[in-house]
Amino acid sequence: MKDKSIIPTDRERVMRENDFIVSKTDLTGKITYANRIFQEFAGYTESELLGTQHNIVRHPDMPRAAFKLVWDTIKAKQEFFGFVKNMASDGSYYWVFTHITPSYNREGKVIGYLSVRRKPRVEAVNTITGLYQQMLSIEKRNSPNQGMDSSTKFLLDFLTEKGASYEELILALQG
Repeated sequence: MKDKSIIPTDRERVMRENDFIVSKTDLTGKITYANRIFQEFAGYTESELLGTQHNIVRHPDMPRAAFKLVWDTIKAKQEFFGFVKNMASDGSYYWVFTHITPSYNREGKVIGYLSVRRKPRVEAVNTITGLYQQMLSIEKRNSPNQGMDSSTKFLLDFLTEKGASYEELILALQG
């Protein structure tokens, strides 16, 4: 496994128009499948990814409240759409538009999650970057729990001001 103390760089990797990053996880977020494009952009081999927490690609610019929203949504058996800034093993970053859905067994029980990511619109990334920076700033000014609660409140207030749900905003940004 590569060093977990990766230092973020300013080098961006941009997904190609026809790329789809696909991964599957178990209920706890451990990777059970990673397609070759995920391996390419993340900079890890399949054996390095399998069995590892999906947050191996989490970029420090991402607010914790964004991931709380992800987990709250998918644990409620709903699909999630969003924009995520990921970090590769070399410290470079790449933005994705993600769609995460629960995976079910034949009895209808959730057994994991499927995530398909594609290239986000540049305008969407520009908009969401500012929002995430504000959320992250709020989180850093407070204790971990208070920071996440305050960041989540900021997001909800922002959505109320826009007159849209989170999903409506995200889908409108992606177009």
